[in-house]
Amino acid sequence: MPLTQQLTVAIIDSNPALGSGDCIKKDDPPDSRVSTVTPATISLFKDVGAWQYVQQHRHAYFDRMQVWDYTGLGYTRYNAREADKEVLGCVVENKVLHRSLLSCIQNSDFQKTIYPSRLTSMSFSSSSSTIGVGGTSSRTTPYTHGNLAKLELSDGSSLYAKLVVGADGSKSRVRELAGFKTTGWNYSQNAVICTVEHTEENQCAWQRFLPAGPIALLPMGDKFSNIVWTMNPKESSDCKSMSEDDFVKAINHALDYGYGPHPHSRLFGGDIFSWLGADVTSSANECFEVPPKVVKLVSGRMAFPLSLMHANSYASKHVVLIGDAAHTVHPLAGQGVNLGFGDAFSLSRVIAEGIAVGSDIGEVSLLKKYEADRKPANIAMMAVLDGFQKAYSVDFGPLNVLRAAAFHGAHFISPLKKNIISFASGEHKLPLFS
Repeated sequence: MPLTQQLTVAIIDSNPALGSGDCIKKDDPPDSRVSTVTPATISLFKDVGAWQYVQQHRHAYFDRMQVWDYTGLGYTRYNAREADKEVLGCVVENKVLHRSLLSCIQNSDFQKTIYPSRLTSMSFSSSSSTIGVGGTSSRTTPYTHGNLAKLELSDGSSLYAKLVVGADGSKSRVRELAGFKTTGWNYSQNAVICTVEHTEENQCAWQRFLPAGPIALLPMGDKFSNIVWTMNPKESSDCKSMSEDDFVKAINHALDYGYGPHPHSRLFGGDIFSWLGADVTSSANECFEVPPKVVKLVSGRMAFPLSLMHANSYASKHVVLIGDAAHTVHPLAGQGVNLGFGDAFSLSRVIAEGIAVGSDIGEVSLLKKYEADRKPANIAMMAVLDGFQKAYSVDFGPLNVLRAAAFHGAHFISPLKKNIISFASGEHKLPLFS
């Protein structure tokens, strides 16, 4: 932003990819770690000039999504046009997002330094001498007053900063050193992720709720799709150890007739919603579709334990948390990374507003404005995702019928469907009736 161009920025990250000049080649094998970015995140990438780099590499927009239940009682289909949007999202490999943001930083003219190191300690000191990022570096803008955070790195160097942004993931060292407390719990579930191939390109996002957790099939482009399959730890261990052919069969079983029939029930048909005066969606007559068949596994299989975590506070003097350092969520809707980018955008706006009025960007009163903006939105999304996880962790007849009613309501009632799409796209409205 124009107001933040004069800031001196240091990025501390020991990821070897930051220091390598390797380019991503079009024929590189697809990465199994992907993110589903929402229209709001795409807009952010365009605003900072990073989306042009994403477009140079493999990515897949999708404007349709189908969600259904293993019981065969309910399903719903989402189409971007029903919320006046062009797309519902875009699936991008994480390495492409990383490289795109790094290229954007490298081609920007603000003063920045990347330290391929780790943070070992952090303290706060009062200083009236002239020090800057790197301590004695004459290239940096000096600070001549106020308290500063002192960061000690694993390579022996020291940095001084008015603001430390903890964007270092769910096991955040910044959060630990700054003393932020957290609330959360483990789900006793693992997510198995991998990349698969089809005979034809997949252009829809698919998600089926199974007894042990949801399985998602997400388009990646070039006839590839990403699998995110939630299950209990023993099942995930079995999936990792089975042969590739058996694993492919298990995926197709889970996405087709496995665990239960295809949804055909008209228990809650469109007629009842019309009778109730509801505005029926344009896609109400779209029939259930079977996902494209997986023919090959093209990546390794990785498993990650799932948990919910939320920092009780996002900000203190000189320190602020964003992304997974502040909150982790269940991956069933792919919203975690989008919450993080929403944090980054909000924080950058608050910093710019502080500079505009001459505030110290490390003042807690300023940083609390960021917390006040993001905390309600993040908690709302966390509550929705946690509710879904709990609702689908029980196989009980009456509850199955209620879930089917919810599916059909989302499928037939236009205002409800539009609100759900808008909320999942990054807008802050809760998925309730207009």
